[in-house]
Amino acid sequence: MTGWSEAIPEDIRLSLQQVHPSWSAVIEAALQQVHERDPAYFASLHKSAYLPDQARLFAAFSIPMQDVRYILIGEGPYPRADSATGYCFMDGAVNRLWSDEEGGGLSKKVNRATSLRNFMKMLLVTSGHLQQDATTGEAMAAVASHARNPASGIIQTLGELQQNMISQGFLLLNASLVFREDTPPAKDARAWLPFLQTVLARLYQERQTEQARSPVLVLWGKIAEQLRQIPEAVAFEKICAEHPYNLSFIGNASMQEFFKPMALLKRIA
Repeated sequence: MTGWSEAIPEDIRLSLQQVHPSWSAVIEAALQQVHERDPAYFASLHKSAYLPDQARLFAAFSIPMQDVRYILIGEGPYPRADSATGYCFMDGAVNRLWSDEEGGGLSKKVNRATSLRNFMKMLLVTSGHLQQDATTGEAMAAVASHARNPASGIIQTLGELQQNMISQGFLLLNASLVFREDTPPAKDARAWLPFLQTVLARLYQERQTEQARSPVLVLWGKIAEQLRQIPEAVAFEKICAEHPYNLSFIGNASMQEFFKPMALLKRIA
């Protein structure tokens, strides 16, 4: 990168080194679009503390471009340094999914990550481990007791869930790639819109060249759902839902139907 790239904060430069090579040119072009839309934006990031840190901003782009089947877009990173990983709703503070405590269900750290908790419960309803009208208390304790049994075939860690999703072709993004305590998420999402537009346009172009099916856009929450209106999203199949921090997400029939065939809770041998 030359010229405009001088405005890019050092942490973002380092983040570029973590992406799969198939994305390098796309992300550089996307960053240039962000800068051209608002030349002061990256300077404002340089002056703010933003998440994710530790050069994890583009971590989701570890999946090769040709392997992307679904683009899952949430609202923004978790507002905690240990939780914001660069992957949509994957909380870096979480390791084990299941509580080891008597009468416990999901682990305390999963329960703290509201979006992840509700996503897990939706998957458990979809897989038949939970009934939709009973997703707490004794019902969850029974599920956890079963899940911890090695013979259950159920994943044990968040890393396994993340890997299952990536192996199914999920690009796990957010409408805003950053979180700042002093800036509303919707404002940062507007600043990153040219980035997402560039990524979507390039994905569509690549699939047209290969005469392959375009990825499915999965949009969670009001900020992400606004992407339905941009020209670059018109040609994509789109599935929308409320954000998983809403309890109603657990019973969302379209999400249950969409995720059921993927068996994301099943441990890969």
